[in-house]
Amino acid sequence: MSKGPQRIRGTQDIWGEDADRFGQVIDTFDRVRRLYGFQRIEVPVFEATEVFARSIGETTDIVSKEMYTFPDRGGDSLTLRPEFTAGICRAYLSEGWQQHIPMKVATHGPVFRYERPQKGRFRQFHQLDAEIIGSDSPLADVELLAFADQILNELGIAEGVTLQLNTLGDAETRDAWRQALVEHFEGHRGDLSEDSLARLDKNPLRILDSKDPKDRPIADAAPAIDEFLTAEAADFFGRVTVGLDAAGIAWTRNPRLVRGLDYYRHTAFEFVTDRLGAQGTVLAGGRYDGLIEALGGPHTPAVGWAAGIERLAMLLDKPPASALDVALVPLGEKAEGAATGILADLRRAGIAADMAYRGNMKKRMAKADASGAGYAVIIGDDELERGEAGVKDLKTGEQKSVALSDIAGAVRPR
Repeated sequence: MSKGPQRIRGTQDIWGEDADRFGQVIDTFDRVRRLYGFQRIEVPVFEATEVFARSIGETTDIVSKEMYTFPDRGGDSLTLRPEFTAGICRAYLSEGWQQHIPMKVATHGPVFRYERPQKGRFRQFHQLDAEIIGSDSPLADVELLAFADQILNELGIAEGVTLQLNTLGDAETRDAWRQALVEHFEGHRGDLSEDSLARLDKNPLRILDSKDPKDRPIADAAPAIDEFLTAEAADFFGRVTVGLDAAGIAWTRNPRLVRGLDYYRHTAFEFVTDRLGAQGTVLAGGRYDGLIEALGGPHTPAVGWAAGIERLAMLLDKPPASALDVALVPLGEKAEGAATGILADLRRAGIAADMAYRGNMKKRMAKADASGAGYAVIIGDDELERGEAGVKDLKTGEQKSVALSDIAGAVRPR
């Protein structure tokens, strides 16, 4: 290993097959988002710290333990984004995008969290993100879930991935349920873990998804939200599930799937697999009708999801190699000069081509074969004098002479 600078713990250098998997996820996301009419959006990689503190919640682990926060030279507190939604909602308000609702937007890029690196989790990692802002229709929830489901299917990783779905109800539902949960957990205060005791005062819903074995029997015995659903909330959830059934999207109810912050409403969901160990969520989201209001804007319904690119890429089969159409094999300095022009002409014609720069005829032909190219174009001094090149079909072994001006037509992919 080099004694020079090393990459920072929790970061990664992506190359080769890993980069191909990574790119396949992004390419699939961009292709499918266009099918669903989601516009590409870009937001800054850092924001004022309050954007995340107010949206993600002061009491969450992300804000209290995991954010990369620093003062800039002007003394302002800035934070590298730990997720996309808060920045997108900030942009919606500060850029005056209210006139465009409902907005269907999607993006991808790096996000940053200071947490213990483990399989598929890094301190700088990458997410896909999709949001519908300004729609209170359950059909928006269905559309986002269909978008996510289609991405998983087109990546070929849907088998073994389960969509878990729950409702968090409306504000009236949530208030009544929250009070019942507080009463339940207060009755078991002496048996709760230290983390859950801290959550009891600030964020009691999060006790429901505690992983501490000490908390599980208490959480499992807690009142279920269905006992408190208003008729309106029950109808909303019913319309989401009917829409999913109509779209042919399989789902399962998980009544313990929660979101701790008060601005979450109605639908919450996770796509979960057992192929990544204990950390099995590959895509998650929900409806956050109160978030933009929490940031100082008007009441604005919204729903969205995010997915880790690295975690999706880990589920992919080995991607096909990016094969060339043509490998150029020039022999001699004069031939190399001519090959440079031919290479440019082929690429302009939409033909994937490359050239081995070093080695004798045998070595260059070996590189041409290893590249997976369909053809090798061989040029030497004799060929140049005749104004032609040897074109060898690397699959059949057949070789013929072709005029230099006709090479593109002779090697165009079949």
